[in-house]
Amino acid sequence: MLISSAIIILAMTLYGVLHSWLASSTVKTYSRRIFGANSDRYYRMIYNIVAVITLVPILPLVALLPDQFIYLAQPPWLYLLLAGQVAALTGLFIGLWQTGISDFLGFSQLYGVPRQLKSNTLVASGLYRCVRHPLYTAGIIIIWFMPVMTTNLFTLNLCLTLYIIVGIYFEERKLGRDFGDSYLAYQRSTPMLVPRPWSKKCRKPEMS
Repeated sequence: MLISSAIIILAMTLYGVLHSWLASSTVKTYSRRIFGANSDRYYRMIYNIVAVITLVPILPLVALLPDQFIYLAQPPWLYLLLAGQVAALTGLFIGLWQTGISDFLGFSQLYGVPRQLKSNTLVASGLYRCVRHPLYTAGIIIIWFMPVMTTNLFTLNLCLTLYIIVGIYFEERKLGRDFGDSYLAYQRSTPMLVPRPWSKKCRKPEMS
């Protein structure tokens, strides 16, 4: 089992290093030098495609490598875990809708600039009032609320969680550059991943 975990960790480490490198300003600057300034329009979409293509070969490792069960949820825990995943999926779609699904996929960049940058307005309403990264929060809930957990899946989930945290670090550096002091103020007043539903900011109704 240790060998299986080591293989998954190695694969996810290579995956994380590759995508951190591709997301760096150094690579983007190099891309502009080779392909011109218009390469920025295609970068987000290509990045997403590469992310999916390189993750697909890793996922079968969970099923193919030697493994053992940690738990198999039974009712009522099964229903609670599934309900949590449904709630997280709902939050995921709401968060994407708020910031723009086309921005996330890279389509907006093909025809201009992302919606937030175009309006020069930081999205800090809806789910984003309670947590800075609701999409990542939802993703973490989905992977950890699996009703079946094995050693391989547990290892993969740990790697994905670490990958998300590292990704947040780089993403927030970019958001700080894009929105300046407004993002720094938002960062200080809003939790990163774990919402505080009892806080006044999260409970306060939005003004129309």
